[in-house]
Amino acid sequence: MHTPHLCTKLPAVGTTVFTTMSALANEHGAVNLGQGFPDFGSDPKLLDMVNDAMRAGHNQYPMMTGAAPLREAIAAKIGTLYGHDYDAARAITVTAGATQALTTAILCCVHPGDEVIVIEPAYDSYLPAVALAGGVPVRVAMRVGDRGYSVPWDAVAAAVSPRTRLIIINSPHNPTGSVLRQADIEALAAIVDGTDTK
Repeated sequence: MHTPHLCTKLPAVGTTVFTTMSALANEHGAVNLGQGFPDFGSDPKLLDMVNDAMRAGHNQYPMMTGAAPLREAIAAKIGTLYGHDYDAARAITVTAGATQALTTAILCCVHPGDEVIVIEPAYDSYLPAVALAGGVPVRVAMRVGDRGYSVPWDAVAAAVSPRTRLIIINSPHNPTGSVLRQADIEALAAIVDGTDTK
């Protein structure tokens, strides 16, 4: 029997920084700050609640967008924390984690040949997701100054072209921890002003 050769769509990705850092932490007995590995067990009350839910039949796949009560709770929390009102049925989607959410968003927005501005250093799932979508990454390096890392909005503006489909930003920035300020939001708004941002 012949096993077919599988050819990866991402031959240049290699090992993630998380795998590398976890291996080094294990090798040297260091605290692993590369990933969120809790150093404590689950609260027994939580385990009991999970068991009760499973016994009550809450053990099936939810709707593709997530269980309705969870989406409603998320919408309510956003309303309480930030004063924004979102329709839980239409505007909230639950994912299996941030990487899935980011990949899903990129895959649904980016078409082959579209450009995606990526602020670097960048979370390591951005570039593979852009590649899977057939997009072209346009890298813009952060600046480092007395106050730490910052986004060079002039360089972001210069990187925008008619083929730009997405500008990936996050705050707090992963991996530098820098936080966008009001001036940053205003600079980004000025860059996308007049474009189809809907």
